[in-house]
Amino acid sequence: MPDLHAATRSPSTPANHPAAGLAEEQRAAKALIDLLHQEQAMLINADLDSLTMVTERKAPIVALMSELATKRHRALAAMGFAASEAGMQAWVDSKANGLALYPEAASAYIALLAMARQGKEINRINGLLINTHMMRNQSALNVLRVQTSGGTFYGPDGQATSRSKGRGLVVG
Repeated sequence: MPDLHAATRSPSTPANHPAAGLAEEQRAAKALIDLLHQEQAMLINADLDSLTMVTERKAPIVALMSELATKRHRALAAMGFAASEAGMQAWVDSKANGLALYPEAASAYIALLAMARQGKEINRINGLLINTHMMRNQSALNVLRVQTSGGTFYGPDGQATSRSKGRGLVVG
């Protein structure tokens, strides 16, 4: 897995600026998308045993992405913008946000949004694949499930017998 903490901003971008962590957010989003693609391949190939490994690798990346977004939202709030993605979009659209000093910020944010959409779509497809596996497993279980309401079984002599519910009547 790539080092997601390496060189998170340009030297001229202050740490408390909304653009400061965009490059690191992009690296984390790329790493997550790569893992989602791996997950998808495992689901398609029914390599369900390997899914745990992918899930374990996704958790810290998602946590990092959340942490970076929180820092960006705090920086936006400190500048008087809403601490949200809508606030980030307003900051990008604003003429007074210092984008002249950080021209890469708008394109980096647009790229991050595109990556988020891509990740969301891959995750949606993976959910459909998981649902397909679950339905297949449920169907297999239904076939194997012994019906307790009495069905035809085979006795020790190989002949079909009916299994009745409840106890038989014993006369003595």
